[in-house]
Amino acid sequence: MSLTDKRPLNNIIKIESLRKPVQISNFIKTTEEPPPEMCLECRGTKLLCGKSRCPIIAKAESISRVSTNPDSTHIEGTAPPGVFVGRFGYPKVFIGPMTPNYFGNTEILDTPEQWNGKSIDEIIDFRHSLIRGNTTLNIHDASKGGKFVENIQELGMASKPVDLELNLTKKPHDRMSFHENSQPFGPSAPLKSFHTNNISVDQRIEKAYYDRDLKASNGIVDLYNKGVLVSRIQKTLSVGNLGIGNKRKFVPTRWSITAVDDTISKSLIKEIKQFPTIDDFRVYYLKNLDNLYVSILLPIEWQFEWIEAWFPNTTWNMWGREPYLLGDHESYHGRKQYAQVGGCYYSTRLAVAESLFAERKQAGSLLFREIHPGYILPVGVWNVRESIRHQLKTNYQSFDNLSDALKYAFSKLTIKKNHWLNSSYLLNHLLFQRRLTEYL
Repeated sequence: MSLTDKRPLNNIIKIESLRKPVQISNFIKTTEEPPPEMCLECRGTKLLCGKSRCPIIAKAESISRVSTNPDSTHIEGTAPPGVFVGRFGYPKVFIGPMTPNYFGNTEILDTPEQWNGKSIDEIIDFRHSLIRGNTTLNIHDASKGGKFVENIQELGMASKPVDLELNLTKKPHDRMSFHENSQPFGPSAPLKSFHTNNISVDQRIEKAYYDRDLKASNGIVDLYNKGVLVSRIQKTLSVGNLGIGNKRKFVPTRWSITAVDDTISKSLIKEIKQFPTIDDFRVYYLKNLDNLYVSILLPIEWQFEWIEAWFPNTTWNMWGREPYLLGDHESYHGRKQYAQVGGCYYSTRLAVAESLFAERKQAGSLLFREIHPGYILPVGVWNVRESIRHQLKTNYQSFDNLSDALKYAFSKLTIKKNHWLNSSYLLNHLLFQRRLTEYL
């Protein structure tokens, strides 16, 4: 496969054909790639998948470090707070609270804004500490009320960690899962009941909850403008606390993350378009979790492009021989179709829009991401959002022309510039709408 091959990733990895569960202990299963025959031969020692560390062993080690106690069906602890809404079986989905089996200040366990700079092992530990109780509900049950719905929605409004008791129908087990658009998951089991004590609700969220005439999109932007964390807004949307009257519904966690990133960034971009452009070419660089990020801001009206390169032996390019580049873009007028690179596009766009809005400036933005094998498993789109947020707050290199900016930017990346140029709509548009000599 060549660097410019645009075949869908699913055709390369053939994910669906590899989802054969393999029992590797009493409570741990793997449900996705690498394939069972490879894992059984390797057993985490030969590294046949090419990764620098075995993700299954990393997760198993995490389970041994955290106190999840899967031998019990009765769990007590302090919830961060955490709620998860699944997407499989839609419109009937799994939904339930999450808690560790210990008490204390557990906010960090479900607050990605606090994870920047943490190691892969620490992040896996955060997620594996949370035990999920699941029950099945129709998404439209969010507007019908009832004790369970009201309790789960109240938990979604909590302003601080909450003491919580889970009663499960059987012992929870851990299931390996690799998803770029959501965090790694801890153990789960069917939920019999749950109880909370003394929930302190966030009054900003509570006000939106009781406003039955407020559209969900307007509620999202309003909460953001009032300083509510993005991850909290995503949870608020997910448990059906936003929307008009009886149209409220549960939103799968994975979808709510992207919906909130998309809605907030669109609101910010609308404002950004009223500001003057920056007056220089800026290049930012950051390395985090064996990901390389290079962001280029251009002194032109708003445009945006995100390109990511998955190296061989990473989750979405497990058996390729060369890095696989995939990207998407939007012009000044935005885009109508969902970005083929998924949720990372919208989380990154939010980070860029936030930075420009804070500066009261407008710019074109071009962002490159290289994912290297040390990134042994995807940890969620929060990773790129928080990485770019952090990156755009650091010092940047300023240049007077595009040529020098690109020369510096490509010196920070390992993939040669021609491959990036071949994959970038924005750069080709800039370079060829005028004479190439103007930039060289």
